[in-house]
Amino acid sequence: MTSRFLALAAFAVAPLAAQRSVTDRLSGHLPAPVVSAVATIADSALARSLPVDPLVNKAIEGGAKGVPGDRVIAAVSTVFHQMADAATALASGGIKSPDGETVEAGAFALSAGLSAANVAGLAHASGEPRAAPALRVAGALAALGVPTRDAVSLVTETLADGGSADDIGALPARVEANMAHGASPAAAAAAAAHGGVRGSPSTPRRPSRGDHGRKP
Repeated sequence: MTSRFLALAAFAVAPLAAQRSVTDRLSGHLPAPVVSAVATIADSALARSLPVDPLVNKAIEGGAKGVPGDRVIAAVSTVFHQMADAATALASGGIKSPDGETVEAGAFALSAGLSAANVAGLAHASGEPRAAPALRVAGALAALGVPTRDAVSLVTETLADGGSADDIGALPARVEANMAHGASPAAAAAAAAHGGVRGSPSTPRRPSRGDHGRKP
């Protein structure tokens, strides 16, 4: 009986301790009612095993910029819902218990315009070790103006060709370089898919699975 009581007590105290931590971090940055509201949202995040730091950072950012309290709370709530949606999409893609970095990357991808289906597809294509960079890069490409379909295809093809996290991470720079030479975002992504940068020597692309057996 005693051990069970202690276990239940520990479970009940954990959210309160986390809330105090969030409250302590926000105190002095925001009015007390806003701090209380953000702490409540953070409790909801903890209950769903979502990271809390992005919520705290968003609130502190709003306070530093002098954003009205109601807008700070709305922004923090938006981040929470994006992370919740990302976690659901990641689970659909086979990553049932994503770490905080992967959830944040999924939320960033959603905020950049990718759909939940896009996030699930990238999760399925990459697996957890490469999911976070894949999602962040796809989101970054979309933020550059690359159509989401092309952004997802570029990352997915790089993964299918055996690309490493470094290969994936290099894609936005390639696209930006192509755009600097006058290419549209979509055309820049298409050129990057072949490993090249317009106006500079192309780097040979790794043979894809569909290349095997083709004649030179």
